Amino acid sequence: MTIKRRAGAVLALFLTSALLVAGCSGGDEAGPSDDEPYKNPVTLTWWHNASQDGPGKTYWEKVAKDFSTLHPTVKIEIEAIETNQLQRTRLPAALLSNDPPDIFQAWGGGEIREQVEADYLKDITDKVQTEVGNIGSAAEIWQANGKQYGLPFRMGIEGIWYNKDMFAQAGITAPPTTFQELNDAVTKLKAINVIPIALGAGDKWPAAHWWYNFALRACSVDTLKKASADPVFDDPCFLKAGQDLKTFIATNPFQPNFIATPGQNDPTSANGLLANGKAAMELMGDWNKGTLETVAQDPAALKKFLGWFPVPAISGSAGDPKAALGGGDGFACAKNAPAECVEFLKYIVSADVQKGYAETGTGLPVTKGAEAGVADPALKAILDATSSATYVQLWLDTAYGSTVGNAMNDAIVAIFAGTGTPEQVVSAMKAAASK
Repeated sequence: MTIKRRAGAVLALFLTSALLVAGCSGGDEAGPSDDEPYKNPVTLTWWHNASQDGPGKTYWEKVAKDFSTLHPTVKIEIEAIETNQLQRTRLPAALLSNDPPDIFQAWGGGEIREQVEADYLKDITDKVQTEVGNIGSAAEIWQANGKQYGLPFRMGIEGIWYNKDMFAQAGITAPPTTFQELNDAVTKLKAINVIPIALGAGDKWPAAHWWYNFALRACSVDTLKKASADPVFDDPCFLKAGQDLKTFIATNPFQPNFIATPGQNDPTSANGLLANGKAAMELMGDWNKGTLETVAQDPAALKKFLGWFPVPAISGSAGDPKAALGGGDGFACAKNAPAECVEFLKYIVSADVQKGYAETGTGLPVTKGAEAGVADPALKAILDATSSATYVQLWLDTAYGSTVGNAMNDAIVAIFAGTGTPEQVVSAMKAAASK
């Protein structure tokens, strides 16, 4: 997965059509520069979060190898690191050091802004204008102060992945469109001794995303936009999000010991429960199909029963019922990375590479024209839902920046653990924003 921090308010995610060709050309003698890459041998270090053996990890290995074949002066050394470890530990420490990776996972939003303020990132504005044009407005999430510091390779909204066979066995004839219908589905699934929803609260962010979605339903679009631009959390809708979450948790929709269950590690993790027919649903982003396939013990069975539907609306809420929570994954170059880093970044978002990424089934591409590679029915459903969403809010921990995001996630998980309150989530967000 890929899963995150502060930024620009609304995402209009355009995944339409056009063609992009990676513009990479070799050079001759002098040392590498922004104007003349490929002149001397260069080794790029690349950190990404496709850490599980599977199509995503294999594809990035192919991309690196293909780029080096095109440009023999460039060697790429990959380190694949689990998301939480990469985002919260390894990458922050590396950026503080004198030897960060050249190209690394970047979640955009407030996180990019923080990294730019700390002078960690290379300004790539003048080098990627064609790429930005072919990506569209989603590229803005990787901007700060009007300049481009990274590019996305995946973008989409999240929703609920589900087991169609279990729904049929429980007498659920259609995916829920409201939370009342979701609650009814939970009751029906319990009646046939099925775990309704798998949750990996051990990794915190999968649990926090439930609160985000309640906030999306409780808060108006205006409120969410303002909070993303100026982190003030006085609107009572943020408190209501926690209250609604607490009410939902009280229906006991999750598996036993969900508070210690990891999100996406192996067959015993939350996505492993869904992938192996031990739970009926999981809230997760578009990347989840790839991680489900990685942990599935019977991939053929998974392919037959897996479905997806948007997060249900809440009747009478202030939020837009057709709004969605979304985001993506991207890469950025360290400030002192060689010019070849930017060229590799451009190659990753080229049309052919993006189409190949789409064909792995591990997420939705961002480059116009690459959506032709999306074949899976569930991913097509997400593509359609992304296009038809009236408003797409960036993941809240990404939108508000890592300082607020981490404090918020910790406080939300405390509600799941029964040790925290809705009020404490808001207090934690306010305290972090004032630092």
